[in-house]
Amino acid sequence: MTKNAIRIGGASGYWGDSAMAVPQLLAGGSLDYLVFDYLAEITMSILARARARDPGAGYATDFVTAALAPNIDAIAARGVRVISNAGGVNPEACGAAVRALIEKAGLKLKVAVITGDDLLPRAAELARGGLTEMFTAEAFPPLDRIASLNAYLGAFPIAAALDAGADIVITGRCVDSAVTLGACIHAFDWSRQDYDRLASGSLAGHVLECGPQATGGNFTDWESVATGIAEIGYPIAEIKPDGRFTVSKPAGTGGCVSVGTVSEQMLYEIGDPQDYALPDVRCDFSQVTIVQAGPDQVVISGARGGPPPAAYKASLTWQDGWRAGLYLSFYGLDASRKAQGFADAALARAGTILRKLNAPPFSETSTEILGSESQFGTFGQGSDAREVVLKLAARHADAAGAGLLLREAAGLGLASPPGLSGFQGGRPKPSPVTRLFSCLCPREMIDIGIELDGKPLDYAEPPLTKAPAPTLIRPEPPAKPGTAPDIVRVPLIALAWGRSGDKGNNANIGIIAREPAFLPAIWHGLTTDIVAERFAHFLDGPVERFFLPGSHAINFLLHDVLGGGGIASLRNDPQGKGYAQILLATPIEIPVELAQRFNITEAMA
Repeated sequence: MTKNAIRIGGASGYWGDSAMAVPQLLAGGSLDYLVFDYLAEITMSILARARARDPGAGYATDFVTAALAPNIDAIAARGVRVISNAGGVNPEACGAAVRALIEKAGLKLKVAVITGDDLLPRAAELARGGLTEMFTAEAFPPLDRIASLNAYLGAFPIAAALDAGADIVITGRCVDSAVTLGACIHAFDWSRQDYDRLASGSLAGHVLECGPQATGGNFTDWESVATGIAEIGYPIAEIKPDGRFTVSKPAGTGGCVSVGTVSEQMLYEIGDPQDYALPDVRCDFSQVTIVQAGPDQVVISGARGGPPPAAYKASLTWQDGWRAGLYLSFYGLDASRKAQGFADAALARAGTILRKLNAPPFSETSTEILGSESQFGTFGQGSDAREVVLKLAARHADAAGAGLLLREAAGLGLASPPGLSGFQGGRPKPSPVTRLFSCLCPREMIDIGIELDGKPLDYAEPPLTKAPAPTLIRPEPPAKPGTAPDIVRVPLIALAWGRSGDKGNNANIGIIAREPAFLPAIWHGLTTDIVAERFAHFLDGPVERFFLPGSHAINFLLHDVLGGGGIASLRNDPQGKGYAQILLATPIEIPVELAQRFNITEAMA
């Protein structure tokens, strides 16, 4: 019998998220499901190295020790079902650990494990097939340097495990939103052709997948929630059979659920909002509406979907040399110039030694002086700070070559400009540079397996329904505002919320108008050329701009802007998490009448 609604709590947004989420949600959520997202590309490479050292490792141990162990009795008593991608690169070992926990607790919960995402044993076959990087067309990496290779599975295997009676479902790599969508498919019996509903369930999963980022975490108006961050509430989605859903949080918790907090999360890392491709559906979020329905409650509707891609996306991580870096602080007059002088000297010393050893030079170096507005490039407003932090880093083909920078920087301690200081427990060590390689794998290569308490379930992904791709119709952008006799320049942050994040070496910046009346000025004041200029010191590729009229929002996609991204990057912000903060400082011209009507007082020169 189909339910009228299900309630799902988002209990983890990354490996290392707080253990406070599960007891909080169990106490105040009236939940049907708890979902956990632990995986990112960086996480997969870390787990792969762990499995290489220990065949029993390679999964998110926190899921067992911190999320389940203290709460397993309450989970069982309340009948809450659990779905998690904590399996990482070793879901079987994670499943065994969870079953041992259940047995020790004297409970009778059924555990399902989903496999088939791990393509590392077929890396040579994929390489022979001539697969190239889907964004850059780079050649397949050397086989002996590959750490992990995983396809992003979808939600239907999760639904099948729930259909078979699983209380806890553990997957390896799946798309982050699939843990939520799988529960929806099971509860509402959605078919593979229910594209709009699948898109809505995926959007619900996307809102939940980063935990408190939907309830005030990383929020532009952070001061409005600052006093409640320590007790911030984790998000809950109440989803109806038609796909509409309400986002809330447990009563009495900190943070907030508002149009602003949820809109920021919707735009987080989505790329083209009309072509957000997942294994089960291709989503269009451009007409989604987000409406405040009450205190800490917003209603979301309007997601549209279409047939999914013909291939699975797969992510490969591989080692490409070594990197080394450190942070040091300087204070006193001319602190920024002192830091730059130290960096120049350390790089020069290390470079001299590399030449004497007939070793290749550093393949890349990075000097960022935090406190001097180096993150703002030519739009920084001065470097006269009296205390700064120097971040100095380099990349080299060999660990010893990368380590030279650390050695020579340490050796400058008594020859440094004055004001050098720092708090650290010994010299840092070089670490591997792990690069991301994304590609498309034919669906027939993926052999999905489901086992329930050690017994295999009969499951096969049915073939896709062949249908022509719908014609993509871009929404009409807002008309240019008429010329007003009196214009005032205000920072974008006075008109909009913003959120940013990464996808490989690309960055997304979502900008949401605080009022629909602000949108024309924002659209015409933030052209792709202006955004490119703001990020010229980081940017090596083009900028794309997308309009979302339903949420009065714009999404920017900046290509090749993160210095390789993740732990391949030498940057202080390798995932672009603060890029929205840079853009929100951009001046936007609006009529004085508009500023007065909405009481905007942050005028700029």
